[in-house]
Amino acid sequence: MSGRVLLTRPGERGEVLARTLEESGFVTAALDVLRFEPVALSDVGRAALLDLDRFHGVIVVSPQAATCLAEAIASYWPQLPQRLRFYAVGEATAEKLHTELGVPAVIPSRTSGEHSEALLEVASLRAVAGKRMLLARGESGRELLLERLRERGANIEVLALYRRRYRTPSPLATEWLKHGDFAALVVTSGEILQHLVTWCGPVALNQPLIVSSPRLATLAGTLGFGSPHMASSASPAALDAEIRAVLDPRSATFDQGDHEKG
Repeated sequence: MSGRVLLTRPGERGEVLARTLEESGFVTAALDVLRFEPVALSDVGRAALLDLDRFHGVIVVSPQAATCLAEAIASYWPQLPQRLRFYAVGEATAEKLHTELGVPAVIPSRTSGEHSEALLEVASLRAVAGKRMLLARGESGRELLLERLRERGANIEVLALYRRRYRTPSPLATEWLKHGDFAALVVTSGEILQHLVTWCGPVALNQPLIVSSPRLATLAGTLGFGSPHMASSASPAALDAEIRAVLDPRSATFDQGDHEKG
């Protein structure tokens, strides 16, 4: 049995997670099944950006959304409107907003986790009746935020900034998933989990699956995963801690020949 930990987080954040785990002694392999693709703003999206100063807040769901939002805002606003409050699902998104736009962001408390449910517990998002809010995201996803805030009376508009392109795992990764040839699988997105289950054989379905929210743990059970383990958040440190709690890195062995093939 291989000691590799399979990662599904794309791009720069995936690289940060890989480095964190490798520093703890794990060998990682990126499945590379998701790419982000920018989309042209719709007429509704352009109107929302032109009206940015009339929103009470902007909710940003991911670092990718933060980057795309900053680029879009720069086309319409040389200087950001004053008193506009930003919300971020987690610390990585908040950091990206600060880097790209120079703004602070409200995030969930560290004890709550980094997911939609935790952000919805923020006090200022519990009293949003009559407020106009902008949700910066991809073409889909984070439906819970949209539904709950509308239920609370917010006038919330969606700004779609990118789309997700899912890819078939490589032939080698397909074999890993088919035979359960890995020590753990790390997934922090429901859409990625639903995409990957197609290739997971019976052994893979019972290997440790590390997720980052109660919603994902529930979805994992629904999809047939038999060993989900929930990290306290989606941060690299929290995921690393959960993997270390599940796997002893000293017992993780890895075949160098497999590494070279991957």
